Amino acid sequence: MRNLKYFILGVLMYSTGSFAQLKAVAYKDGSQVLNGFKIAAKKKSHHNPGILILPAWHGIDKASKDIAVDLANLGYYSFIADIYGEGNYPKDNAEAGQKSSYYKTNYKEYQKRISLALEQLIKAGANPDNIVVIGYCFGGTGVLEAARGHLNVKGVVSFHGGLGRDATRPIEPINTKVLVCHGANDPYVSATETAAFQQEMRDTNADWQMIYYSNAVHGFTNPEYGDDNSKGAAYNATAARRSFEHLKLFMNEVLKK
Repeated sequence: MRNLKYFILGVLMYSTGSFAQLKAVAYKDGSQVLNGFKIAAKKKSHHNPGILILPAWHGIDKASKDIAVDLANLGYYSFIADIYGEGNYPKDNAEAGQKSSYYKTNYKEYQKRISLALEQLIKAGANPDNIVVIGYCFGGTGVLEAARGHLNVKGVVSFHGGLGRDATRPIEPINTKVLVCHGANDPYVSATETAAFQQEMRDTNADWQMIYYSNAVHGFTNPEYGDDNSKGAAYNATAARRSFEHLKLFMNEVLKK
């Protein structure tokens, strides 16, 4: 019933114009067709700041479209990346876990898909030297790969994302600014993983921040998860609001408007 409710809500929002600003974009990785969405800034500026959005493990969803519209209203060009590609979209959580794990392991392929989406954001009007990458859950892991892969972005923001990396990977300097918005009670990110990430940030001499939100678990920005923390992933309105304010502060700091 919950999924049906949000599907109907999404249809109504689209038909009344909330999502009508979003334009579908087909692009490719070799022969693989990718299907993203672009949206122009509602407030034009000389510097054309851009935001690349990396969705959660099910791929492009209502939550990623919502944030794209919100950011456009604030004056940012946005593009929602399609990581999996046509014919490869997960049908359920099991497939989402399998497919997202593939890209976490094969991180070079993940970085390439992010880079291709970045090109589409620039084609959509964003200044190539004035971009931030944000991501949610699986996408939150992806923004860290954008930083590790030295993509040309001013900053990256991870919302309830995985923080892990293969310990055998070489540690290289991270030149982009990093913000991690993290649920203090997230059961899917261990203390060991968190400690390793923080040590990586120190070892790479990164400019980084990690903000914890009390009583928040995984997925705290997404209302579709409901409010039952015992499930491990749940919406937390306070954490969602605070993390969005922290995102805006970060963008104001690193991007030219």
